[in-house]
Amino acid sequence: MATSELSCQVSEENCERREAFWAEWKDLILSTRPEEGCSLHEEDTQRHETYHQQGQCQALVQHSPWLVMRMGILGRGLQEYQLPYQRVLPLPIFTPAKMGATKEERADTPIQLQELLALETALGGQCVDRQEVAEITKQLPPVVPVSKPGPLRRSLSRSMSQEAQRG
Repeated sequence: MATSELSCQVSEENCERREAFWAEWKDLILSTRPEEGCSLHEEDTQRHETYHQQGQCQALVQHSPWLVMRMGILGRGLQEYQLPYQRVLPLPIFTPAKMGATKEERADTPIQLQELLALETALGGQCVDRQEVAEITKQLPPVVPVSKPGPLRRSLSRSMSQEAQRG
């Protein structure tokens, strides 16, 4: 599948106001694809010959910074789509309420959060499958204290060196 891309760059600078603008985007993508439903396959068993031909089409996708996307098959016209608005910077996950705002000025709690808070209060803050710590520790294997590795390491190194001398 062959693909060609055309990119665009726009830059503008205003030295007096100390402003600059720069944008780059893939404007045009032209790709060759097999065309569905347009293939030919012949087979001659007497002569042991086969022939296969697959039709191809050129798909065209055009983007613009105005959130318009055009796509279609070259020579058949393009369909235009208006893309949804997308912020350049990520949306803030948490925006704190104003410090001095009264309760009436603050935004209402979202419905999903209200339902979650109601469920927590109905459970009384208790987990249904809650286990005590003692029950959990009973299921664990016993803890074996580790001896100091200093003397063990020396005895190992001596026996290893003695084995090397013997061996």
